[in-house]
Amino acid sequence: MNEQLMQRIQRRLETLTDERGYQILDFVEFLESKYAARAAPSNLFAKISEGIEDTMRAARLPIKAIKGTTGLMDSAGKVMKGVAAAAQSVVDEALAAAESPKPVAPAPVAPPRVPPPAEPGPREGGRS
Repeated sequence: MNEQLMQRIQRRLETLTDERGYQILDFVEFLESKYAARAAPSNLFAKISEGIEDTMRAARLPIKAIKGTTGLMDSAGKVMKGVAAAAQSVVDEALAAAESPKPVAPAPVAPPRVPPPAEPGPREGGRS
């Protein structure tokens, strides 16, 4: 689909209610099943989220309930992406630390021991 057509459809969709949006989604999925291969979700979490949404729609739950659930699932997906990014960062830093040679610190050298100054002894002749 060309960019101009996509923008035109997007402008029309922005003005619709969620209920009408789901009707359009149903129609698009019908067209996909009839004329084209369906685009699969990109990750496991998206597959689960879409499965839950489809189940709720099939059960004819209220649009507000579906919208709330999908909003929650989207938020959870963003949190999971953040956790995955943080974990990847930790792994990358650990790998970088393991690969880089560690500088060998020289053994500490003790400073030379200087004897304390000797106290003057008694002078000859008994005078102080």
